[in-house]
Amino acid sequence: MSTLSNIDGIRPTLLAVLAHPDDESFGIGGTLAAYAWMGAHVHLICATGGEEGAADPEFLVGYPSLAARREAELACAAQALGLTSVTLLGYRDSGMPDTPANHHPEALAAQPLEQVTARVVEDIRRLRPHVVVTFDPIGGYRHPDHIAIHQATVAAFYAAGDPARFPGDLPPWQPQKLYFQTIPRRLLRIFVRLMPLFGRDPRRFGRNHDVDLVSLAEVDFPVHAQVDYLPLAQARMAAARCHASQGGTNFGGSFFAIFARLFGGRDTFMRAYPEPEANLHETDLFAGVSI
Repeated sequence: MSTLSNIDGIRPTLLAVLAHPDDESFGIGGTLAAYAWMGAHVHLICATGGEEGAADPEFLVGYPSLAARREAELACAAQALGLTSVTLLGYRDSGMPDTPANHHPEALAAQPLEQVTARVVEDIRRLRPHVVVTFDPIGGYRHPDHIAIHQATVAAFYAAGDPARFPGDLPPWQPQKLYFQTIPRRLLRIFVRLMPLFGRDPRRFGRNHDVDLVSLAEVDFPVHAQVDYLPLAQARMAAARCHASQGGTNFGGSFFAIFARLFGGRDTFMRAYPEPEANLHETDLFAGVSI
């Protein structure tokens, strides 16, 4: 693993726009740690406080709320991954579909898309990333917050470089590449077939049994990039352990964590912009980027 080039003091900059505290560690933590180690600025936007995450009472001792606990866990994880900054948008966790949390007036999923897009545009112009990463169009496992921040991030990616969109004090800035984190579908389909052999229902997966893996396996996204983070796997595991309230101490409290372990030290991505050519296979998200 080589270090990234540094031209005229300008460092390559990656921005991950995600939904909850722990998405950064259980999802693409290996990639974030790898680029931080190679010398890039790595920024994180976290849209919600994760208020709807399940947590045992012992984890709330000394904290006024679950959101406060999870914010502290996120700060711990950011240090483990080597992140340059963390920005909290302050929306409320929307929970899964058809739950009362979906209708909370402060829930991310209940906000107008234009409003959330404006917030992300402001941060893109402030942080000036060359590469932006967010969830895939179905939010990985159809979590409403993942889908909402995906939609806002995509809209913001294209709007941030347009001076006519969301004018403010910061000059326009157009990132050069946009990626969606993906789950390897072939591996997921194998996992779905094996689960019943161990007495597990693939339609009721996860800590709250509210993830339908069968339906997820039917949705396929192309993989245009794979990032090898094996040399930084320990940093990713340290970050995951920070999220103790969400099961991170055994690195098994997240949907994405299961597949990251099985996939063995690689994160996979779909390239949304620039439009990928046929049979594209990148190993560096900064490939072709002008710094």
